[in-house]
Order: sequence, then structure tokens, then C-alpha cells
Amino acid sequence: MCTLPNILTFIRVLLIPVFVGLFYWPTPRSNMLAAFVFILAALTDLLDGYLARRLKQTTKFGAFLDPVADKIMVCTALVLIVEYYSVKSSLFFQGVNLLVSIPAIVIISREIVVSALREWMAEIGKRSQVAVNWVGKWKTTIQMVAIAGLIWRHNEPMIYGSLALLSVATVLTIWSMVMYLRVGIGSMRD
Repeated sequence: MCTLPNILTFIRVLLIPVFVGLFYWPTPRSNMLAAFVFILAALTDLLDGYLARRLKQTTKFGAFLDPVADKIMVCTALVLIVEYYSVKSSLFFQGVNLLVSIPAIVIISREIVVSALREWMAEIGKRSQVAVNWVGKWKTTIQMVAIAGLIWRHNEPMIYGSLALLSVATVLTIWSMVMYLRVGIGSMRD
């Protein structure tokens, strides 16, 4: 249980309150620091899975904690940026809050649906049929970059570029969910 990949996953969980604290810390650099912690946490997500496979240190605990840590991290970040861009919408163009809120709803909803589907597929012995695919990997990468940019909000080009990336991530989110649901629905017919 005390393997390097599991330690990295646990560090990601511990970084979540640090991220939240930095997000709300009222200093000029806090948004940059919060984005840095978010990026660090996202990098531990890439690294822990790679190391678990490479070092042959996969564990049941890690298989449980890794997706939970990911979802908590992403959902926390989405809630915080939805709040920020809703409260501060007058600093941007009209409707910016919708360009953050709607993707957040889609992304969080997808995480719930796919998690439930994976749990159900595991119960019927078909968990491997809903393993992470290339669309999900691209979705995650683009989503993490978009969220980090919306947290940092260094300048307007970063914010608008991040909003565009969040839109792309939302399309990939829907696409990957449909792919998983097609497999799940096929299993329901059996």
C-alpha cells in the first residue's frame, strides 16, 4: 500500500486544500500559485499511473484512490472557477459565467455517469470494457490546461484561450461519455 505511486496520489489529495487556500488568498500572486499547485497535482496524476505500471506497483488501494483524487481535484477547481467568473463577470464580457458554468456542469455530470457506469460494469465483470481510451486522455489533458489557465488568469488572451480550450474539453467530454455509454448499453442488452 505504501508505494511511490500511492504516495503521489495521496500527495494530490493533500494538495487540494492547499489549492483552495491559495485560490482564496487575497494577494496579487495567489492565482498564479493556485494554478501552479493545480498543475503540480495534475502532473502527479500523470506520474502515478505511469510509475505504477512501470514499477509493477499497482494496488487495489491505488486503483480506488487515483480516480477519486482526480475527480475531487477537478470538481473542486471547476466549482471555484464557476464561482469566480460568476462573481467577477462584470470584469469580462457578458455571458462569460455561462462559458464556464455550462462546461463545468457537463464535465461534473460526465464524471458521475462514467464512474457509475464503471462501477456497474465491474459488478458484472466487464470493467475492462470501459477502460480509459484516447479520447478520455485528450479530454483530461485539454481540460487540465484550460482549468489551470482559468485559475491563473494572467491576462485576457490566457483567459480567452482557456475558455476556448474548455469548450474543446467539453466536446471531448461528451464524446468520451457517449463512447462509454455505448459499451454500457450494449452490456445491458445481454
